[in-house]
Amino acid sequence: MPFAHAMVVLIAVLLALAVDHRLGEPPVRWHPVVWMGKYLQRAGDWLQTVAQAEPQARDLRAFASGAAAWLAGAFAVFAASALLEQIVLLLPWWGAAVVLGFLLKPMLAWAMLKSEVRAVEAALAQGLESGRERLRWLVSRDVQALNETQVRESAIETLAENFNDSVVAPLFWFVVLGLPGAAVYRFANTADAMWGYPGTYNGGNWAWAGKWAARVDDALNWIPARITALLLLLASGLQGLRRAPQMRTEAAHTPSPNSGWPMAAMALALDVGLRKPGVYVLNASGVSARPVHTQAAVRTGNRALMLLLALMGGALLVATAWHSIAIVFTDLGASASGRLRP
Repeated sequence: MPFAHAMVVLIAVLLALAVDHRLGEPPVRWHPVVWMGKYLQRAGDWLQTVAQAEPQARDLRAFASGAAAWLAGAFAVFAASALLEQIVLLLPWWGAAVVLGFLLKPMLAWAMLKSEVRAVEAALAQGLESGRERLRWLVSRDVQALNETQVRESAIETLAENFNDSVVAPLFWFVVLGLPGAAVYRFANTADAMWGYPGTYNGGNWAWAGKWAARVDDALNWIPARITALLLLLASGLQGLRRAPQMRTEAAHTPSPNSGWPMAAMALALDVGLRKPGVYVLNASGVSARPVHTQAAVRTGNRALMLLLALMGGALLVATAWHSIAIVFTDLGASASGRLRP
């Protein structure tokens, strides 16, 4: 990787996170993820006319229609972001880094995630019902029967899971595939959130209509989720490292192949129990979550992000050095070949 390209990537990431920290989310009318959501809502309404049609061959048609609608949306996102990136890369490297940073920002939402989790804790201080109501903004599960500890646990779980979805995974795919990688990942993750239910949800039949979206999201999150878990454990210091051997076992308690990893890592890092009633228990021997654990979860996420940036910078420098060495040896080989030629 040429040095200039590595600097573009690194500066763009740092700027995107700085804008996220200082300015938060762009206005709704200009937010690309909102545009993705509008497409997915309209396409989802159409999918339900297929998914709830007559039973004969319904599931196959629903799956094929869901896959086709997903692919059409993903292609549009990829094409638009790839075109933007190619235009931006015509600028001097420093200008390209700045513009890419602003274009990358909407794919990240760390500041908003922390704010919403803290808002749940603040609402709990006013009363259980307030806490439940605020939690509805973050989760799709039924919150009405949750007690105070369970509301707090749900907020901490959401922070851990979405630290992957809203920070680590978009940055991972940005480094690997540029702006199109981050944008298509964000589309896939939004599609999973809106379509990826295993059965019926809010009157919709998503068992087959949302299966493609759910499986693609699983594939795109497989590596980032495990990176996220490692970062969260490293960020918690010696306590997290000592409990690292338990992470795989704890993560397997959840039905998801990916979300259990960052949630299990957070549970082990804070030594708290995290539960979804009737579904799973993570770190069953951990203490009950208290207000101090919500703040500790946010701090752990912040430290994990700093570790990610350090590792990313190191990886880009190694890739740049390797590229330079490869060029030197290629030139030496070509020179030697020229001298030996009669």
